[in-house]
Amino acid sequence: MEPKDKYSDQTYSYLALRKAVGWIGILLPFILMTGTFLIFNGDGIQKTISQYYYTGMRDVLVGALCAIALFMFFYRGYSKWDNRAGNLAGIFALGIAWFPTSSIDPQNLTGKIHFLCATIFFLILANFSIVIFTKKDPDPTDQKRKRNMIYVACGVVMIVSLAAIMIYFTFFHIPNSESHFVFWAETIALIAFGVSWLTKGGSLYPDK
Repeated sequence: MEPKDKYSDQTYSYLALRKAVGWIGILLPFILMTGTFLIFNGDGIQKTISQYYYTGMRDVLVGALCAIALFMFFYRGYSKWDNRAGNLAGIFALGIAWFPTSSIDPQNLTGKIHFLCATIFFLILANFSIVIFTKKDPDPTDQKRKRNMIYVACGVVMIVSLAAIMIYFTFFHIPNSESHFVFWAETIALIAFGVSWLTKGGSLYPDK
């Protein structure tokens, strides 16, 4: 095999990993919801995605977060700052998994660490979409311009979702409420994350 062929294989493998991470983000909430309902006969929709830690789908949740973290640790971007952003995203993804919110008191110390990790994790992902993925090309193709629009839109959606969750907890949250607002806001953020990385993996508007 020629060196060029080896390089092509490695490139395609890296693109495939990006797509895999994107699909994990998009499908995770729905897999958790469906699995809890069909396999464990539980309430399919929890108040938050983190609450699935206390269902039979806990291993799926933790495994998905660890898979995303592992990819982020090995992510290599355009510069050392991109790589550091990936490493930080991996650390905070592990923090989400290792510091689950309490099913009794979500506002205890562990819950606060969990919320902080989740917030910083999504802010870093939004930074990937808005800043890192859209870095200027001296001669961008029409496809690249379209991808940049998707990246920015996904980053904005993640930030708006985070802001909505913070506003909800600050002004509208009622203890022991059965509202699923946070679950759906997190789901929207994860879908935006997934679409951004699917686009980066070449699924949407790839260059020829």
